[in-house]
Amino acid sequence: MNKVKVVFWSGTGNTEAMANAVASGIKSAGGEAELIPFETVSVSDVSGDSVIAFGCPAMGAEVLEEGSVEPFMMDYENKCSGKKIALFGSYGWGDGQWMRDWQDRLTAGGATILGGEGVIANNAPDDDVISKCEDLGRALAQA
Repeated sequence: MNKVKVVFWSGTGNTEAMANAVASGIKSAGGEAELIPFETVSVSDVSGDSVIAFGCPAMGAEVLEEGSVEPFMMDYENKCSGKKIALFGSYGWGDGQWMRDWQDRLTAGGATILGGEGVIANNAPDDDVISKCEDLGRALAQA
């Protein structure tokens, strides 16, 4: 199996903890995970990946982080047709609208969201969310 990239942005460490759990799930299913900060990746770096995970917390008025993640996604959402994508992230307010918007953007671009929806955590991920992230990783490894 190829390495599964887990691309994430984390301001407080909550989404990073979720990324680590996704990577752990990939490894537990016999896959190889590569954790990559959004700040260091370009769309061309992942254009050949048919299976990938993205993580980003809600920012501002429930939007993606605007310095690295949003510009990446603006380009990527038009190049994701046929890809299997896992999404995850944390939030501190609102109700998860940023994740629903993110899912809709990628689905409109032709991607399949693994599990049907992203995994979200209100603030720090609890044991249940960590378990869901590990399950997401296993699904990535088997996709």
